[in-house]
This record gives sequence, structure tokens and C-alpha cells, in this order.
Amino acid sequence: MAAIAGIFAENSENDVVKMLDLIRYRGRGEIAVDRLPGATLGIVRNDTQTHTAGEDKVEDRISDHQYAAAGLINGRPFMERDPFGVAPLYYGRRKDGALCFASEVKSLKAATDDIREFPAGCRYDGEFLERYFELREKPPLNEDPALLTAKLRKRLEKALQSQIHADEAACFLSGGLDSSLLAALARRHVKKLRTFAAGVAGAPDFAPARMVADFIESEHHEVIVTRDDILQTLPEIIAHLESFDALLVRSSIMHYMAARHIRRYAMEAFSGEGADELFAGYAYLKDLPRGRLAAELITITKSLSNTALQRVDRCGGAFGLRTHIVFLDPEVVDLALQIPIDLKLRDGIEKWILREAVSDLLPCPVLRRAKVKFWEGAGVQNMLAQYAASAVTDADFSREKKLPNGWELTGKEELLYYRLFRERLGDLENLDWMGRTAT
Repeated sequence: MAAIAGIFAENSENDVVKMLDLIRYRGRGEIAVDRLPGATLGIVRNDTQTHTAGEDKVEDRISDHQYAAAGLINGRPFMERDPFGVAPLYYGRRKDGALCFASEVKSLKAATDDIREFPAGCRYDGEFLERYFELREKPPLNEDPALLTAKLRKRLEKALQSQIHADEAACFLSGGLDSSLLAALARRHVKKLRTFAAGVAGAPDFAPARMVADFIESEHHEVIVTRDDILQTLPEIIAHLESFDALLVRSSIMHYMAARHIRRYAMEAFSGEGADELFAGYAYLKDLPRGRLAAELITITKSLSNTALQRVDRCGGAFGLRTHIVFLDPEVVDLALQIPIDLKLRDGIEKWILREAVSDLLPCPVLRRAKVKFWEGAGVQNMLAQYAASAVTDADFSREKKLPNGWELTGKEELLYYRLFRERLGDLENLDWMGRTAT
């Protein structure tokens, strides 16, 4: 993980340094700025990121297929973002027309109020923005379920192995299927695996996470968080998250707490984002007509870049932690798109084929565990909604719920988050770059 920023103009070194200084935590290193004919490019890297002075580009590269890059090609500006938007990238123009880019909104805002999200799966060549990758439905494979299950297991193992760079590894572990699956697979390829769960005392996630840790023999860590911890850290979380979306903030709280703890032991970790979208893990999907499911999975996978993947990036990035998203490896995605819907949802069981793929690696209660929302499993439940109900008056909500861009806040909890968002990012009338989580 790295922090990148730049301005396609000369003599902009001071501005680029200022932009990078705001997000130095992403790289935890020194700011390096290259002055090129027609561009000023900057990066803050960590020990896993390489950059040589005089290069014509900077990049935030998480893996071979998950990255954001910008620079010059044949003297012309270019920008590119990975197919699913795992690595963040924003852009806009200064008042003098110079094109700017940065890894985070707060960084870009130091140069311009023209904030736009660079689309996932796109590249810009100095003149045209083109889409080089489009997620589309694929015809389902007519193969024996056992063969498809074995093929899926093989691709998951290969994707995970390609992102292990040492004899030790770390995993977020909620005790749900996705994180447990990755932890179990990772354990087979390292001498030592550390797993991390976060929640309030007695949170539902703790028992299954401990069960998995004991089963795979990982060094397990529990991060116990109180209500006061949450309220005290909330402004910091929202400042990093760069969102006031209520559901996204809720799901970020324990991810942030766990990431802070992981960074004491490791610079990289595995997280299970993408599995629910590719393999039909959400409860509402069971109520949709089967003929609509494949298209719906495409839609929700496309929405990850500025929702769940933004949460993963910002919570890890706050501490310079690089997080690997194994389920969005291109070969895993390609196969997932070809797996028939009735192997994803079978007999009312979501992600059926994923469960089958690792049935030998996990204890039965975890294999059977139903999908639990992040904040519910961590024990947050309606804690923040209840706090907001006492902190925000009815009159205040009625007066403030309509935003300048026409959006309407979903409730007092979201207004609480919006106030903290404005305090730290200022008034941004254009919020088109910000994702909204589907309920």
C-alpha cells in the first residue's frame, strides 16, 4: 500500500507535498516527488512498495491485479485503476485547469474542490477515458458439481498463495464463512498465522472465531471494544473512511479497531470481501426470482469500489496495512461468474459451493453459520442509532436531513456521521464520488 498524488503541471512540488502529507499514514515512509516535464508526481511508500526517482509514474499496488497508477506515457497524462477498484483513486481539475489525482479525497481536496472517483476498470490516456474491463454475466458451466467445487478450491488456493510473501501471515477473522475460509487456506501455507477478531464483550463473532482459530491452530487475538471506545474513535474513523453512509460507518468500526491491532504484528492481512457478492451471500437474494440473480450479483459486485472496498482500504490504510482481497482475484472471479446459481444458493443455503470447497478445513458449526452483518456479529447492533437518538433532536434532524446536493439522510445516526464528516472534510456540495450502501 502506498499514498500517491500528483498534478499534471510543472512547478507544483509544494502542492504535491502538501497533498501527500495529509495521507502519509498510508505508506509510513518518506515523501518522494518527481518533477517531470508537464507533471509533478509524488508517493509515500512502505517497505513493500518500490519506486525509483525519475520514473514517469507512481502506483499504489496491492497485488499484480489490484492497483491504481498515474503518470506520463509518451509525455501525456495517464491514469488507471484495477478492474474492481480495490485500490482507490480520485481526480479533478484545479482552477487553472491542471489535472490532479490522489489516493484519498482529503488529499485531492488540498489541490481542488473538483472531486471525482476514478472508475474501476478504466484508464485515461490524456484525452479519452476508456473502459478496459467490464464485469458481465457468463454462460453457466454444465459440469459436475464436485468438479466445479474442486476447481474453485484450487483457484482460491492459487490466488491466496500468490499473495503470501513470508512464513507468517495475518487474517481478519470474524468467524463467518469468508474470513474463516481464507484463514484455513492460509494456515496451510505459512509456519505461523495470526488471526484477529474485534467486537464488544460477548459479541456473537467471538465464539466461532475462537473455534476456527483452535481448529486451524492460529495465534488468535481478540480486540475487546467498549461503547466509549467507539464514541471516542468515531470521528477518527469517519475522517479516514471519508463517508457518512450509516451502514458503511457501522461496518467500519470493528474493522478499524482490528486493523490497528493487526498492524502491530504485520504489514499485510487477508480479508474476505467479494465473496457475498460473487457467491450470493446476502439474505435478500433468496427472495429474488432465480432469473434475476446473476444480474443482481453483477450489480452488487460493481458497487464494491466505493463501499465495502473503500472500508477495507481506509481502515487498513489508516495504519499502513496492506489488505489482500483474494475473492477478487481475476481467475476466481472468472470461475465464479460461470458457476450456476443453483450451486451458489442451494436448498436455502447461501454460498453453498464455497462451503463445499472447504468442508474439510473448517468445523461444522462455522460451515453452517448463516451470514451475519458486520456490526451485528461484532455486537454493535443498534448502539450508535440509540446514541444518535439522544444526541440529535427531532428539530435538528428535520432541519438538516436534506443535503445541498439533494440527498436525504436516512436517520439521526447518519446525521451524526454527516456532522463529523463535514467537520473533517469540510463542505463538499458534490458528493457523486461517495458510495451509498444498499440496505
